[in-house]
Amino acid sequence: MQDTIASVIKPADREGKYLDDAEMEKIKDYFASGELRIKTATIISGNSAAIIKQVAAKSLTYSDAIAPGGNNTYNNRRYAACLRDLDCFLRLASYAILAGHPSILDERVLNGLKETYNSLGVSIETTVKAIETMKEVTVQLVGSQAAKEISLYFDRISSSLGETTRNRVSKPQKPHPQSY
Repeated sequence: MQDTIASVIKPADREGKYLDDAEMEKIKDYFASGELRIKTATIISGNSAAIIKQVAAKSLTYSDAIAPGGNNTYNNRRYAACLRDLDCFLRLASYAILAGHPSILDERVLNGLKETYNSLGVSIETTVKAIETMKEVTVQLVGSQAAKEISLYFDRISSSLGETTRNRVSKPQKPHPQSY
């Protein structure tokens, strides 16, 4: 997992150069926002169960995921797994805000998640909706100062999963044989 400091220093080190003013400014901003990032992660941690409960009520309970014929139809195990995954997304987004960098999302969540969900028949559309709802609930809880940064991490998760939906809809066409 990288943090903001490592993401600035590593490229400079590879090039064997000192940090320039723009790179130093990124590190300065990271430290200046440290108290807010810690406060935000603390709020999320202390309210995680309430956040997940609200997300479930707003996006899962009334979606096609648990309706007759839906993916989680009358299946408590699948519903519990969905809640577990949402809690994982929330926890990792709080780690990302502490690090000030999204690399943990790529390493722990997004790499392979799309394929796993597709193979298990998990509704990507419902998952993305739940993550977007989680963003809304969390932003209201943490306040406007932290809203922009925490939104970046939820948006990264949503857009990564959303790519799956778009890719599944538009299958690559087979090339037509060419006549020579």
